[in-house]
Amino acid sequence: MNDDPGSRPRILLSDRQRVAVDPEPLIALAAETLRAEGHAGVELSVSLVGRDEIAELHQRYMGEPGPTDVLSFPQDDDPFDGGPALLGDVVICPEVAAEQEGGESEVRLLLVHGILHLLGYDHLTDEERAEMWARQERYSGVRMGGPA
Repeated sequence: MNDDPGSRPRILLSDRQRVAVDPEPLIALAAETLRAEGHAGVELSVSLVGRDEIAELHQRYMGEPGPTDVLSFPQDDDPFDGGPALLGDVVICPEVAAEQEGGESEVRLLLVHGILHLLGYDHLTDEERAEMWARQERYSGVRMGGPA
């Protein structure tokens, strides 16, 4: 394994909510997804938040009321301190995820989904959706609607 810090993504995880979530597997999943996509030298912020916080962010940044499961916020891709480029922030609400079919595995799927959005993937067309879904299933091990 290459020990060059630039060959490993830096994942910063903040857990500001009440649902029990093991952060280590999520950090490992985020790092592996970024490496697999060719973005090993970036920094990623992941926040696990409660229903009220995600509802406020959803309203403020998307103009849509109520809580959602995941939001992605891209950052400027110009590194400001010579360190890794800050790719962006993925904000997940485990409480909303728990209400969906996948439960805990849904958080894995949402994390990969958010990262893929930061990397420029989208699902506006059937073709885009098929490509993005295939990637998120491959990395997360979770199929839309339940475990793969």
